[in-house]
Amino acid sequence: MSELPFYLAAFLVALSILIFIHELGHYTVARFCGVKVLRFSIGFGRMLWQKRLGRDQTEWAISLFPLGGYVKMLDEREGDVLPEEQHRAFNRQSVGKRSLIVVAGPLANFLLAIALYWAVFMVGSQELLPILGKPPVGTPAAIAALSNGDQVRSVDGQLVTTWNDFRWLLLQKAADRDSVELEVINENNEISNRHLLLSVVRDEGWEGDGLERLGIGFYRPEIPPVFGNVVADGPAARAGLKSGDKVLRMDGRPIVFWHELVIHIRDSAERSIRLDVERQEQIVTVNVIPEGISERGRLVGKIGVAVAESKGVQREMRAFISYGFFAAGGKAITETWDKSIFSLVMMGKMLTGEVSWKNLSGPVTIADYAGKSAKLGLDYYVKFVALVSISLGVLNLLPVPMLDGGHLMYHIIEVIRGKALSDKSMEIAQQIGVFLLFVLMAFAFFNDLNRLFFG
Repeated sequence: MSELPFYLAAFLVALSILIFIHELGHYTVARFCGVKVLRFSIGFGRMLWQKRLGRDQTEWAISLFPLGGYVKMLDEREGDVLPEEQHRAFNRQSVGKRSLIVVAGPLANFLLAIALYWAVFMVGSQELLPILGKPPVGTPAAIAALSNGDQVRSVDGQLVTTWNDFRWLLLQKAADRDSVELEVINENNEISNRHLLLSVVRDEGWEGDGLERLGIGFYRPEIPPVFGNVVADGPAARAGLKSGDKVLRMDGRPIVFWHELVIHIRDSAERSIRLDVERQEQIVTVNVIPEGISERGRLVGKIGVAVAESKGVQREMRAFISYGFFAAGGKAITETWDKSIFSLVMMGKMLTGEVSWKNLSGPVTIADYAGKSAKLGLDYYVKFVALVSISLGVLNLLPVPMLDGGHLMYHIIEVIRGKALSDKSMEIAQQIGVFLLFVLMAFAFFNDLNRLFFG
């Protein structure tokens, strides 16, 4: 609960930027096309703040409900227009100009994403290398003979340099492929190819973690289970555990590596466990109750200890990755394009039932991701804002009345028919659009609550 203000602030900052840029796209192109803008609002409903600026005295406002915004233009369909200003009304513009104004909002979101990715790729950041952990028995990764410490060099011939690149490429391939070829290099610098089956990612409508179902996880160094720092007044300290203790068994099960201990403790939240530890050549038995901490809607156990430094672990698992100006720009455009297409593909699969509607996220989940990415660092937060900006751009281009894509659909129909739709037809379409958006938001909000309370 103490993190709530931080998470909420991160969410509102991201949302405000995205809405402002989206509406600024509409506003800028409308002004360029000679249309008079009456109001520019961040949010809907009752106005909390307003100020008139510019030659047209456009009303700039911040309104009560922050989940959206709008640009209100001069339009004869929405009120009387003075004869001398009729040429500046939106409805008097050509279909081409009206379509350009409509598409400018989503386009601004895509341009924002490109700009943000461009900046992040140029500045650079510490990235996890695509080094794999030991896959669980029976998973596709285990069947492909992938091993702990294998570093992925390419996926179907496409080079990958970071864990995020590898993860994203696998998800892309899984959308329409049943398998991929991985080129990996092991800890002995031996290069080999592995055939990885992907169909399991699509099982159950893409619910849950697809990489986990594949058996793909990050590298776990084979560090001995020796305690380093023990948090004062934490569960471990209260139970009498000390720095330097080496865990031999947990609830009678032998423990060889640190990651085995971590997994067992995480799965034992608020349940007493017995640890047999070696301390100064003596065996000491200690009972400890891991504290339950909520992570991604799941209760996990922690006892307040850190691993002792191990001189045997020398492998670099991170690298600083940055790109030059043009390379960063090219990668930013590719990243934005790929994620836009992937979003469209996933939306299409939702409509056909191939992807579960449980994957749809609402404001609560987005706020959670906003806070978590902000805590990880500025580069993570900027990438998060870019990703949501892409999602907002794609969503607004859907041919649903009330969205920008719906207005584009009206314009296409107008070109085909040679005349605009009647006011009655547009009114019915708007009502359908409101209903569809309500259903979509209800699904998203239900999913949020389900994740929040049931994981």
